[in-house]
Amino acid sequence: MSLNTEQAKAFFAACDTGQGWDACRSYCAPGATFSAQTDVLTGITTLQQYTEWMRDLLKVLTDGNYEVKSFATDEERNNVCVYATFSGTHLEGGPVSPTGRATKTDYVYIMQFSNGKVTHLTKIWNSGHALKELGWA
Repeated sequence: MSLNTEQAKAFFAACDTGQGWDACRSYCAPGATFSAQTDVLTGITTLQQYTEWMRDLLKVLTDGNYEVKSFATDEERNNVCVYATFSGTHLEGGPVSPTGRATKTDYVYIMQFSNGKVTHLTKIWNSGHALKELGWA
């Protein structure tokens, strides 16, 4: 298994279980960036911000979990792609009172690497669908 693959797996597990930046920083290059074409994540431009957002999301969707559907490393382009499905129920806090409603939403991470560290993560996600399922939109 390549270093990029090992680092991507460890980063993904820490990030998507809501462990926050303290658990994720060792897998990332200083100043690692983040992008997503979704209004929910507008203003989040660093991986530090995104990992903290995920930590906070899992405080609201307390049963949040993921299932990896595909995991692929492209050594030539120094990136790793993860396709997963996130499931969670709104049981605590959040942008509205707990709705008790659940979402099951697909997403993809494309993690760019340099020297075995994540330098950029792009998230591809239909947030509108997830927000409707949760009763937030």
